[in-house]
Amino acid sequence: MIQNLNQVNFQGFGTVLPERAQTSQMISKNAVQIKLPQTEASVFRTRADTLLSCTGNMCVLSVSKDGQDFQHYYLDKSVTLREGLLFSLNVYKNEAAVTLSTEVQPEKVGTDVIRSIRIDSQLRVAGIYTFFYQEKEQGFLFPGESHPMPELTYVDQGSLHSVADGQDWLLHQGDAMIYAPNQWHMQYADIGVAPRFVTISFDLDGGDLSSLYGRKLAVPQEAVTLLQQMLRTQERMDPYSTDMLMAQLTMLLLVLLREVQAPSGSKLQGTNTVHSENEIIRHAQQYISAHIREKLSVRLIAQQVDVSPSYLTVLFQKNLQISPGEYIRRIKLQESKQMIRENNLNFTEIAAALQYSTVHHFSRQFKEKFGITPTEYARSVR
Repeated sequence: MIQNLNQVNFQGFGTVLPERAQTSQMISKNAVQIKLPQTEASVFRTRADTLLSCTGNMCVLSVSKDGQDFQHYYLDKSVTLREGLLFSLNVYKNEAAVTLSTEVQPEKVGTDVIRSIRIDSQLRVAGIYTFFYQEKEQGFLFPGESHPMPELTYVDQGSLHSVADGQDWLLHQGDAMIYAPNQWHMQYADIGVAPRFVTISFDLDGGDLSSLYGRKLAVPQEAVTLLQQMLRTQERMDPYSTDMLMAQLTMLLLVLLREVQAPSGSKLQGTNTVHSENEIIRHAQQYISAHIREKLSVRLIAQQVDVSPSYLTVLFQKNLQISPGEYIRRIKLQESKQMIRENNLNFTEIAAALQYSTVHHFSRQFKEKFGITPTEYARSVR
């Protein structure tokens, strides 16, 4: 990647001249002007202090002390290179000219230093086939399938058995699994368990997910937040939503890869703090899920996870972009859909079981969230 040229970044290679300086006054009689075509770059070694100044189009200066690790700079200022450095000059488009001034002309030592002066993606989601939020009945069974694209399953509520290659993984809330292309898999829930989970099937444009296949993944909060952002993006589809979904899924996969492949002891300072925050949020979510049919408040949840209500609110806003109160409301409404599908209670009884003040309050919030009334939803699932 091309770096900004300043004295801090360029430290160790030479000096960045002040922009107010009149370069023409510093150029010696030995100055030469070099035309830079869009061809193979030459590598030089300085044999004395060397002043460089670019005119015209965008010039890139690549410089190294050892010939192995080259740093790339946008040559928009005049610089003086120290003696003994390796450097190369390239032009981004068309042609440019560089003025070179030194007492001893540099020695040409090779070519083709610039392998890449820009960042290119290693992994990118090229397309998404399915993106479902699944709300299953108690003890459901999916008999199995295989398909040529990878598929991610993330458990949002409850637990889910994931069977692949003859092995049965029990995924709990916050766990995920990614099935490899053409890997046969099936899913089922235990009797009395009605899981809710996300499934996404997709194509990749480059990248290797093999380190994620065939294993139970404990999803870090950063990836959970991306999933929640994807669900919100899906709710308000506009001309940019498809690109946002693919970018968010790309980020999610990269977070999982970094989590799995990070070598022991390579965690950045502050990881313990992040882990602690994630555990607080996870425990809060688990308590809300287990007690969703009780009267819940932010103060009560904060007491259960041993933090103050204000700190819990900060953590939810920081990691989930939602307040604890709004999170409770959404989970209650998701639970009401499960209760409607079970068809054991009428709407008044469901509202009372979920601690709504009135059935009208429940119905209004249901329609605000899902766009249809409880009655219309009941007709669609029975």
